[in-house]
Amino acid sequence: MATPLTIAELKDVARRRVPKMFFDYADSGAWTEGTYKANEADFAAIKLRQRVLVDMTNRSLESTMIGEKVSMPVALSPTGLTGMQHADGEILAAQAAEKAGVPFTLSTMSVCSIEDVAAHTTKPFWFQLYVMKDREFVKSLINRARAAGCSALVLTLDLQILGQRHKDIRNGLSTPPKFIPKHIWQVATRPKWAFEMLGTKRRSFGNIVGHAKGVGDLSSLSSWTAEQFDPRLSWDDVAWIKEQWGGKLILKGIMDADDAVKAAETGAEAIIVSNHGGRQLDGAASSISVLPEIVKAVGDRIEVHVDGGIRSGQDVLKALCLGAQGTYIGRPFLYGLGAYGKRGVTIALDIIRNELDITMALCGKRDIRDVGPELLHHRLPVVATEPARPSQ
Repeated sequence: MATPLTIAELKDVARRRVPKMFFDYADSGAWTEGTYKANEADFAAIKLRQRVLVDMTNRSLESTMIGEKVSMPVALSPTGLTGMQHADGEILAAQAAEKAGVPFTLSTMSVCSIEDVAAHTTKPFWFQLYVMKDREFVKSLINRARAAGCSALVLTLDLQILGQRHKDIRNGLSTPPKFIPKHIWQVATRPKWAFEMLGTKRRSFGNIVGHAKGVGDLSSLSSWTAEQFDPRLSWDDVAWIKEQWGGKLILKGIMDADDAVKAAETGAEAIIVSNHGGRQLDGAASSISVLPEIVKAVGDRIEVHVDGGIRSGQDVLKALCLGAQGTYIGRPFLYGLGAYGKRGVTIALDIIRNELDITMALCGKRDIRDVGPELLHHRLPVVATEPARPSQ
């Protein structure tokens, strides 16, 4: 098969290669999936200004995110169950990101552990933290991330309770899959996926099983997880986590300017404007639609990043033009991983990079650090005028 040229083509390949329950997990939103769809649609509605007869040589996509040099302002989002899209998925994705010169963020709910990823990479990655009721376990995760050399902690703020995702319920999602007829059929019809999964020992939640109190195997994991997400998470907890960590902190899940102001007061290095990929509050605004007001509120005090709905390099450029200093892709790299493993993640990043580079040039810019709202086409509102009076 020819190498996919778009993220949509990678998605089609992944759909054919990954068991339905795991593909749907990556591709689903909460309830009606209205916010998930809006994330994409609102990017598509933003139009670019084409410029001509400008010098397009010596272009550069290099930038920084929280002071770290990046080959383009794109990071891989933290995604749960990445190792169920492809065997050893987190390790492979981290390796591809390292080679591409962009940050990789490991989820608390990953299949491969912090230590696994650190053992198979040579540069620091970022670690995403969920806050559990068991604060000793939270401290343990923070200490493990520090010991692994993680250069930033990404604290997720919007998962105090879990949004309902209908596809996961209907699929009876579990890790590893239950041996019921529909799951057996799903795995049997994806033989390459099954063969690769049989070849790895990593088929559980590596950061939790064997580390959390009372969770020695998968049979005790589900009840622990259901009880542990802390609905009382507050700004005081953010201060406590910052103190425990002592390093660079990114706050993920900001969708309101007032919350952004509070986040800036914590001393964190960056915030991520994010609605959890439309997987939490269905009916919330798209991330890109609230980005400008948040940049206006705090953009001079803290780095503002964004995720949700980015499916192309053009989307990355639009976000940067609206004031983001960094962007994150989740589903695009998961589609690549499910389609071709490590090579697929590289393909996804190459697609984003190529589209970003060409679009920037056709908009008349050579350096990604110079892009701004002037590259966007703003349609003028229709102004009602009084009808002309007939001449006397």
